[in-house]
Amino acid sequence: MANNTKAINIKITESAPGAGPFNILDESGNVLKDNVSLDDLVSGIALNVPTNDISISITSSGNCTFNQYVPLKEIENEDWVNSEYTTAITGCLWTHLKNTSIYNYYYGNIEPYIIEYPFSYTYHDEILQNVKDYSKVYNYLPETPGSFDTNKKIQVDNQWFNKAVLYNGQQSTGVLKLVPKPENNLSSYMQYPILNTDSKTITYAKTDSFYQYNTFWAVQKNDEIPLFLSSCKSLSLDKEVNQTNMDYGSRSFRKSPLRAKNLKVRHILDNKSTTHIVSQFIITPSQISYK
Repeated sequence: MANNTKAINIKITESAPGAGPFNILDESGNVLKDNVSLDDLVSGIALNVPTNDISISITSSGNCTFNQYVPLKEIENEDWVNSEYTTAITGCLWTHLKNTSIYNYYYGNIEPYIIEYPFSYTYHDEILQNVKDYSKVYNYLPETPGSFDTNKKIQVDNQWFNKAVLYNGQQSTGVLKLVPKPENNLSSYMQYPILNTDSKTITYAKTDSFYQYNTFWAVQKNDEIPLFLSSCKSLSLDKEVNQTNMDYGSRSFRKSPLRAKNLKVRHILDNKSTTHIVSQFIITPSQISYK
C-alpha cells in the first residue's frame, strides 16, 4: 500500500508573548494536531501531511484568534538549527460600537466592567449601613443590519451589577453576589442571604431610582493576611479577592460591621454583555462609631 503522506517539521520564529494555543490543519481543513502550545512550536514539532499538500494552516485558538496559511518549503538543516525565536508586540484589530446591544464584549469574551468608589470620613470612625447607587441601566433592542440607532433602548429595573466587594484597610465583605429582590414572594426572599463557599448571595432593590443593598459584614479571617491578590488573568484587572482569607460561614454572633475612617465600594459586572450601565453617583449612608 502506497504511503500517501510526507513528514514535515514546523517551528515558529516570531509571535506575540503568550500567543496560542494553536491548531494545525492540512489544505483540506483536517486537523493534524490541536491545542499545540507556544513552547512546543518554539522547540519545533514533526507532523505527517498529505503528499500533495503544498501548505498548511495554523490557527490560534486563544483570545486573539487568527488564521495563517504557511507554504511548505525545504530549508537547510543549518538554517533550521540556527533559527531563533523572537517576541513581537502585536495586537488584534477589533471594531467596536458596531452593535449597540453588546458592551463589555471583546475578542469573543465577556470582560468585567468594574468601577470602584473611594470614601473618606472626616474625624470619627464610621459604620457603613447600606449602599445606594444611582445608575441608569439600559437594554438595547436589535437593529436592522447596517443601521445604528441609539434610541432603540429601554430602561430596566431588574438588571445591574452582579457582584460587589466592600472593604477598608483591614476589613472586607468578600465577594457579594447581587441578585434582584424577589417580588411578591416572601418565602423566596427569606432564603437570602445564601452562603456559598466562595461568596455570599444577597438581594438588591431599586427604589426611587436608587439601587440599594445592605446585607453585608466583614468576613476576613486574619487582619494580617492580604485581603486581595494580584491577578494573572489580565493587566486591566488590578486585583482579586484573596478567597483563602475569607470565611463565608453563618457567623451567628460574629458579624462585624465595616468600621473605619475610609471605605471602598467595588462594583463588578462580568456575567453578561447586553446590559449597559450608565454610572452616575453613589451614596454610602453611615453612622458615627463612638468608643
